[in-house]
Amino acid sequence: MRVYLDHAATSPLRPEVLNAYTEALQLVGNPSAIHSGGQSSRAILEGARERLAKVAHCDRNEVIFTSGGTESNNLAIKGLFAERAGNLIITTAAEHHAVLDAVEYLETQGAEVHWLKLNRDGQIEMDELSKVLEERSAETALIALMWVNNETGIVTPIHEVTALAAKYGVPVHSDAVAAFGHMPTNFAESGLATMALTGHKLGGPVGTGALIVSRATKVVPLLHGGGQERGFRAGTMDAAGALALAVAAETPQPDYTGLEALAVKLITPLGNLTRGASQGIPNILNFTFEGCPGDSLLFLLDQAEIEVSNGSACTAGVARASHVLLAMGFSEAEASSALRVSFGPQTTAEDVKALAEALPKVVATARKI
Repeated sequence: MRVYLDHAATSPLRPEVLNAYTEALQLVGNPSAIHSGGQSSRAILEGARERLAKVAHCDRNEVIFTSGGTESNNLAIKGLFAERAGNLIITTAAEHHAVLDAVEYLETQGAEVHWLKLNRDGQIEMDELSKVLEERSAETALIALMWVNNETGIVTPIHEVTALAAKYGVPVHSDAVAAFGHMPTNFAESGLATMALTGHKLGGPVGTGALIVSRATKVVPLLHGGGQERGFRAGTMDAAGALALAVAAETPQPDYTGLEALAVKLITPLGNLTRGASQGIPNILNFTFEGCPGDSLLFLLDQAEIEVSNGSACTAGVARASHVLLAMGFSEAEASSALRVSFGPQTTAEDVKALAEALPKVVATARKI
């Protein structure tokens, strides 16, 4: 029996989501059509919008359905940049590549980027952000900071960031893919202009997601066509996918605190936890193992029928040091020996123990490679 501990990459469809999804898929009708089939599909879509808005604590009209986190982040960052007068983007080098690559693309279009430094705990220094805004707020198009880091689980103090940014009238976008459903993410109270989320980290289908756009915020669309989704995202709307996303968002995630404590207790003697347990969410843990190539750790654990990752699955298959750990000040060797362990609803204490039991041999073998 294989042990799956890579839920931060993707989590299996939950039964209630699968049931709702497959039933909705059988309905024929474009949500924009005026006939009965179309209007039935529209009712599913708008019902899903209401349900997701309730979970996200936002207005139903602020929910823009997308294909997932990558599209949502691109729409927010490129759309805000195109809408605003300034050309400065403030972010960090530890963001998901859906943010980093979008920002780096905008650099080719004339954007300037201020890369906030991270300390060893993976946090920005608010004094640095304050100084940049004080000096250059008039030039600043947006701030982009992820709510929870998808590799380390470290939580960014989003409310502090938005409170500071509000003094200067600068919009803040947050990639909340790793946060939404795993910790409180009240959009109405967050102060955010935009927030990205996706379904497949919650037990929903791949290809479902949303960008929450505040009513006071405008973004220039990436896709042009029929003007669907408030004109921010053209394309035939996926009613079944929207419903599946809403059901996944409504379904409570387990409390992973006990699994976190067990993993820290069993694994830390073999490696080094890259953050303090109190600094992040309990379902994502990141360890480094001195002298162990990360790809060797993955291969050997896979041979032992245990599935984990080095970091973001979006860069899987490429042997490189974790850009997140490098941004936090870890050495190239440390950042190349990382192992991310992430929990989901199906994870048990026995799964964590199986990993801990396999690691001593795996680490010893990896150090010889």
